[in-house]
Amino acid sequence: MHPILSDRRRFLVYITAWMMTGVLIARLLVSADLANWSFAMVFSLPLALFGGFLTSSAYFVCRSLPFNRRSFSLAALIFASASMISGISWLGLCYGWNKVLVLALDEVEVLHMSSHLSVLFFITGFAVYLLALLAFDVYIAFDNIREADRREAASRLLARDAELQVLRSQIDPHFLFNSLNSISALTAIDAVAARTMTIALADFFRQTLAIAEKEKISLNDELRLCENFLAVEKIRFGKKLGMEFEVTTEAETALIPPMILQPLLENAIKHGIRNLPKGGIIKVTIFQRDCWLHIAVENPVSSAPGNSTGNGLGLNNLRQRFFALYGEQARVSWQRTDEKFVLEMTLPFEHNNHE
Repeated sequence: MHPILSDRRRFLVYITAWMMTGVLIARLLVSADLANWSFAMVFSLPLALFGGFLTSSAYFVCRSLPFNRRSFSLAALIFASASMISGISWLGLCYGWNKVLVLALDEVEVLHMSSHLSVLFFITGFAVYLLALLAFDVYIAFDNIREADRREAASRLLARDAELQVLRSQIDPHFLFNSLNSISALTAIDAVAARTMTIALADFFRQTLAIAEKEKISLNDELRLCENFLAVEKIRFGKKLGMEFEVTTEAETALIPPMILQPLLENAIKHGIRNLPKGGIIKVTIFQRDCWLHIAVENPVSSAPGNSTGNGLGLNNLRQRFFALYGEQARVSWQRTDEKFVLEMTLPFEHNNHE
């Protein structure tokens, strides 16, 4: 739709501008002693309205020449031809309207249409239409840029969602396979514990399904998921597995992507606690500072790790998830020493208003 006609306010501004142009034409005719104010206003205002209507057609001329399918010579030819037609139309209307006023007002002539004045009217019609063509061309160019930006943003959003789904599909089976292996190991040792662990695992996956499709959940929901997971692992490792959570009150209301802590606890158990004869304590520290949420997970490791050191797939998946959600704003880093493994995450703090 025409950009002027599609917006009432824009249309009123456009008509007002052309009416003011008509007043300006009348003022010039009076200043040149070509007509008095009454005749000048009656002559120029209808011409100005016609000029606004005629000039608005320049939008459709520009739309008929897409930027990717035009050449400079073709555009120049069409713009010049359209402006020429506009100038001739404007001049013809001036002559015709002048004759109508002569008959209607019983005057000899409202204006003396000299050759000099005729050339001036023609040039005015030509120049105004050419300027309108250039203005609409610029408008269409910027509109195309905005539309391209909107399409690009939509494509980025779809790509991000697709990437998150792929990452989740890589992570979710990882939870299930490790848990089933734990239950399988317990069935030969303690059937009652295996049954208890199966029930706890069902509760864990029930909560997982409830939050997995959400883009953001509260930190409290994530911590409850971790508690259910640790309840399962506690049955297997007993006193070998110790946990310390230090979470500030401000951080509890933060919004975070789902299932970012639970995989880290699983890695800490698999690559750290499991390889230590006496086990150890996994420490989780979460606090909010300024506009950032800081999360740190620390666990002891064996000084001589074997094949269970991992390939970093889970940590790289976490880094990719953060990049898909936050771009360059989030940071994930980790380091290993002979005695411990420390992972640190920093992401923008988003407050959960429902907490």
